[in-house]
Amino acid sequence: MITINANTKIATILKASPDALDAIISISSKFEKLRNPLLRKLMAGRTSLAMASGIGGCDVNDFFIKLKPLGFLVDEDIEVDEGEVANLPAFLQDLQPEQLFELDVRPILDNGKDPLNDILQQVKALQEGQTLKIINSFEPKPLMLLLGRQGFQSFTLHEATGVVATYFYKNTNAILAGSTAAFPQPCNSWDDCLKKFEHKMQVIDVRNLEMPTPMLAILNALDNLQPGNALFVQHKRIPVFLLPELGERKFEYRVKQITDGDVQLLIFKD
Repeated sequence: MITINANTKIATILKASPDALDAIISISSKFEKLRNPLLRKLMAGRTSLAMASGIGGCDVNDFFIKLKPLGFLVDEDIEVDEGEVANLPAFLQDLQPEQLFELDVRPILDNGKDPLNDILQQVKALQEGQTLKIINSFEPKPLMLLLGRQGFQSFTLHEATGVVATYFYKNTNAILAGSTAAFPQPCNSWDDCLKKFEHKMQVIDVRNLEMPTPMLAILNALDNLQPGNALFVQHKRIPVFLLPELGERKFEYRVKQITDGDVQLLIFKD
């Protein structure tokens, strides 16, 4: 049997002994959620005994007492590594396996293709209360920003070296990707925004430009945009890597996907 200490991960202990699950759950009622195999997979790999003691309102020694009879050896001299506290958002803590849908985009990227359309198709199919898990080799911050603007909560876990899982949860106010989005003032809908800037709009078409020229063309046009005007962009995809840059420059934007390969953007300052 293995030697454990305050920094040993729950997953390591469960792998060494299946009986350890009941032993750990008996320490605190807060560990009952570990019976959910999905939640156990999410938490156990990143939660040490020291972290778990904070979650369960107990002491690390309580784990040692329960685990020693199962054959675990204990090293009590190892200093606690504070590390990252395993705080999962509520939508993951209550998630059931049948509510989770998974998309691994690594093979798509390995073939030199953009997985955004595949992701958006999965997002459109989500029902209320369901969660989409995107497996990638990096944290997709532009995608998180894009879907966050549409009402989706997200959370990222580094499951292993080179394996990053990002969870997107559709809540009551979520907006389907590709639909006309609702946003705060000065305009509430795509049509409202078009009407607002009807006579104060610059139009550019970047659909036939090769990457990364579309992004450069858009940023150049924004640099020369007259105050109070909006930039109307015809694009062949949602430019997810442009969106954080727009936020940095204090621009608002609206996105409308007409069809695959036909996307419209309206960019302006509030």
